[in-house]
Amino acid sequence: MKENFYHGLLLGLLQYEDSWLIKSNAESGEGFSDILIETQSRTGIVIEFKYAEDDDLEKWCIEALDQIERNHYEARLVEDGMKSILKYGIAFYKKHCKVIHE
Repeated sequence: MKENFYHGLLLGLLQYEDSWLIKSNAESGEGFSDILIETQSRTGIVIEFKYAEDDDLEKWCIEALDQIERNHYEARLVEDGMKSILKYGIAFYKKHCKVIHE
């Protein structure tokens, strides 16, 4: 899967923040989210990746956010006591990237 490269790249970058608990492909809600993060400030972050099949990156970001909602990927973060939840849909197409958050 082409999104695995970007998934691994972002996981590597996120390791810089050693106080965060970072989970990759973690079971949450009705499935497995790409990345879940728990911060010391009790903020939870859900990240879902999509490799776009065309250059409509916004459409694929929205699809990623819809998948987060549809599958309730924030459920584990809520169970773990996160007070606020940030949701990010990230789409890639060739050398282009777009991020949309809720």
